[in-house]
Amino acid sequence: MSDILSTTSPPVAGGHGTARRLLVLGVVLTSMLTIPLTITGASVALPGIRDDLDAGLSAAQWVVNGYNACYAGFLLFTGSLADVLGRRRIFAGGLALFCGSGAVGALAQHIAVLDLARAAAGIGAAAVTTGGSALLAAAFQDPRARARAFGLVGTVLGVGLAFGPTIGGALVDALGWRAVPAVPAAFAGAALLLVRALPPVPGIPGRTVDRAGAALFTGALLVLIFALDEGPALGFGHPLIIAAFAAALALAALLVRVERRRPDPMFALGLLADRRFLALALAAGALMGVLVPLVVYLPSYLINVAGLDAGRAGGRLLMLTVPTVLLPAAGAALARRLPALVMVAGPVALAGAAVLLLAAIGPDAGPLRLLLPFALLGTAVGMSNGVLDGMAIGGVPPEQAGTASGMFNTARLVTETVLLAVVGALLAALSGGHLEGAGFTGALQTVCLVLGAFAALATVGAVLLYRSATR
Repeated sequence: MSDILSTTSPPVAGGHGTARRLLVLGVVLTSMLTIPLTITGASVALPGIRDDLDAGLSAAQWVVNGYNACYAGFLLFTGSLADVLGRRRIFAGGLALFCGSGAVGALAQHIAVLDLARAAAGIGAAAVTTGGSALLAAAFQDPRARARAFGLVGTVLGVGLAFGPTIGGALVDALGWRAVPAVPAAFAGAALLLVRALPPVPGIPGRTVDRAGAALFTGALLVLIFALDEGPALGFGHPLIIAAFAAALALAALLVRVERRRPDPMFALGLLADRRFLALALAAGALMGVLVPLVVYLPSYLINVAGLDAGRAGGRLLMLTVPTVLLPAAGAALARRLPALVMVAGPVALAGAAVLLLAAIGPDAGPLRLLLPFALLGTAVGMSNGVLDGMAIGGVPPEQAGTASGMFNTARLVTETVLLAVVGALLAALSGGHLEGAGFTGALQTVCLVLGAFAALATVGAVLLYRSATR
């Protein structure tokens, strides 16, 4: 942090130089910490939520799926709003929504209330992410200072993802599941109290919001997640589920048509025609699509089947999540020495091997049996964190860097969100809606095989796309 402050960034509007930049950095980092904690911490709370609120599996899955879907679905839209209405205003609105919805979730007496609160928290988290990032970019205008500031953001997000299950488990053991939404809400509330001290960053004159694109994209994603989440309970042949899949497809097709005709679209679909960019987005999405569903559902398995308490279950996942924080620097060093294709496809193949090893999981799976697959998957994700982003954004013209970053992150989040819903649907269908006993074991083993096959296909796809782009 001292390196950031010593760099000669110009003072922000109304600011006091270094002191004001330090305040912006501290408030944004505090806010960003809540986002991954809310995702991974909730995974440890799911068994307690189901028991306390007498919730079925489908309704309980919306606690995670609703948050993720709204976060992914509103990320680009809130970014556009920040450009129009002002960065500080959107950041403050996101914090207020996140804080309020967390408080409602902590007090919820019915699963539907909790699900709605979690969905609202996802929208708030999207606004916090885009507004906070824009505030940092305005405060740290020197390229070196900006790079260090965003490096700290990446570190905070990684730490939250890595230690979320452990922190969530400790909160559940000490205070019950209601502490999981309450504690991040308290952090957001503390940050909100300081927002008025941040420099105002006005919107861009003449900038408009692509409302049609935002509505179509968010609608398509939410309808798809609904179909995947409710399919096991209603049956995938149920007319409502069939209609939901058809609606998602129609909305996605209409989105492409609308965005191609807009002079200033929210989605730069032309980037998806760049095979190199597409290969990198596929690799990044596949890695998170394998990691996040396991981080969400493994705690339930360790609690309900292996008989661990929430704290020990969260602690066991450290073998999986800690490498994702410790290894990005090593991955960046390897990227300077290895062929680019190895850094694109290698981590995805390693992740696939890890989940195939995890397919042997059982009720007696102790730390030693889990160490190898957990460590391999954590290594695959950790070695590629930041590397794939840099390759994707560095491969486009400088004037497209911001657009490429938004598209890359959106593609990764959408892949992660859809695969999380797919895994939830598989577990529900294969276990008969009861995540416990031998049924849960068999369902989880099958899911690991499916994720392994997906990783293999993603590896092949990334290799073919990248090679065809570099010929």
